[in-house]
Amino acid sequence: MPLQSNLSRVHELPPDQLAIYRRLDPSRLPQHVAIIMDGNGRWAGKRRLKRFFGHQQGAESVQHVVEAATRIGLPWLTLYAFSLENNLKRPKSEISFLMRLLRTYLTNNVQRMNDNNVRIQYIGRTRELEDEVRERMEWAAEATRHNTGTVLTLALNYGSRTELVDAFKALHTEIERKDLRLEDLTEQDIQRHLYTTHMPDPDLLIRTSGEMRISNFLLWQIAYSEIFVTDRLWPDFRGIHLLEAIEDYQRRERRYGGLGDGTESDDVASLPANSNTLVPR
Repeated sequence: MPLQSNLSRVHELPPDQLAIYRRLDPSRLPQHVAIIMDGNGRWAGKRRLKRFFGHQQGAESVQHVVEAATRIGLPWLTLYAFSLENNLKRPKSEISFLMRLLRTYLTNNVQRMNDNNVRIQYIGRTRELEDEVRERMEWAAEATRHNTGTVLTLALNYGSRTELVDAFKALHTEIERKDLRLEDLTEQDIQRHLYTTHMPDPDLLIRTSGEMRISNFLLWQIAYSEIFVTDRLWPDFRGIHLLEAIEDYQRRERRYGGLGDGTESDDVASLPANSNTLVPR
């Protein structure tokens, strides 16, 4: 778990963001926000630009959102940066550009991460990425590992179904070694082998571009996450929009399958089991 700094940086928020923050309850901020960053290509297409320009602008949005997260003291921020499906289905020229963009982003922003007390880490099958990319990733993680503020997690070459496959393989090895009995298997045992084992589940999942789907992202972890979808394309998403999503999140009542506060349960103990008597006439 990150060790959050006690020094408040809320005063560093721009006036428009500060106005929204003052409407929030600081004690009810989400601990973990995950974002599906979608719409780079459409953003570029609307401007008759190559898709590459959309990805470049999307990288700028990342830094704006990360800085807003650090100023409000958000402990965990996870960004869906590059999916396993992207790696398999996108043109090689686009993948190559994305990997160069990632290396450039890490190289140019590590100092800003340190200035903002951000620690960076990664989830996914990162071992399958190019050596040059992994070297730069490891360099950035090492350069920021002592930071105690927001933990920025980039999901790279990530797919949630693949994550579950990897977890089940690890569990199978445990069972074969007789370190775990199949009949004793629990949800916590599966959780131990997920890429996110050291992280809390997301409280809030944000998706940009208006698409109403999860896209194979953190399927296990978002079982009880609140979901916020915006039509705004990722390159246009900024810190103020993160705060707006959190404001919407705070208006909701999280019940985790139970009843809300002030909701009385029906007294059904004395009712007969005959379903015909339960239907109002």
